[in-house]
Amino acid sequence: MGRVVVSVVGPLDLARTLPPPTPVDPLAFGELRELLADGDVVVLTGAGMSTASGIPDYRGPDGTRRVQPMQHGEFVTSAEGRQRYWARAFAGWGRFAAAEPNAAHRAVADLERLGLLRHVITQNVDGLHQRAGSRRVLELHGTLAAVTCLDCGEQTSRDLVQQWLVDANPDLLTGLDGPAQVRPDGDVALPEALVSGFRTPRCLVCGGDRLKPDVVFFGGSVAKDVVERAFSLVEGASALLVLGSSLQVMSGYRFVRRAARDGIPVAVVTRGSTRGDAETTLRLDALVGDVLPALVADLGG
Repeated sequence: MGRVVVSVVGPLDLARTLPPPTPVDPLAFGELRELLADGDVVVLTGAGMSTASGIPDYRGPDGTRRVQPMQHGEFVTSAEGRQRYWARAFAGWGRFAAAEPNAAHRAVADLERLGLLRHVITQNVDGLHQRAGSRRVLELHGTLAAVTCLDCGEQTSRDLVQQWLVDANPDLLTGLDGPAQVRPDGDVALPEALVSGFRTPRCLVCGGDRLKPDVVFFGGSVAKDVVERAFSLVEGASALLVLGSSLQVMSGYRFVRRAARDGIPVAVVTRGSTRGDAETTLRLDALVGDVLPALVADLGG
């Protein structure tokens, strides 16, 4: 009989995902309120939006990069790489799927309903903006909710793939000993001994094993039409509001550069410094959950 390891369910302790809070600068808050009051704002969100939902970012509360994400080239070309990814994703899915929208997600949806936000461009793959009520969301890096066969194009839901994995690995409910190692893309770090015997999902149409979640892995490219759509949204905005992103990845940073080039104000709300500080018009070093609900209360009232 195989070794059974308890699977991980429920969100993480927020102490493992949230950076420490800091007081909100009232002067900067007032300037941000005035910026949003004009409407037509486009929002760019990053992993800091979801840390209060129990989904960590790659750098953790102390800003130190903790994990090496799956690389696109390795996943596409290596069966061992796919096996490692799916074993880890199987172990972490219960925790990832249990995450709920937090106050910051709900505040973004409220600002949209108030007619102040034109669109949300998100780098996150968790779908929490939509679940919070945001209707105009462009998923820059895709979504973990769907899976596509790279060989024949067949699409299916991630929940169904999870059930396949349960059926294929009945005696090995892989899990996690150290919850701090849960990753923002829903997978977890596992010892190779638990990975080596894991049975990966196969396409029901063509039988291939190249099933990939509909997300952009590191080293992969965002679809050209998605990038063009995002640039179009930014170019038509009165301001670009960056929420919960350090802008370390060019995938998001390029939109800040475009806004600054075109003279569009850039406001940033996140903990810590960002790659785009030089292009930023207004900066709040604060948790998004400490800023956005207060903005809704002021602007909605």
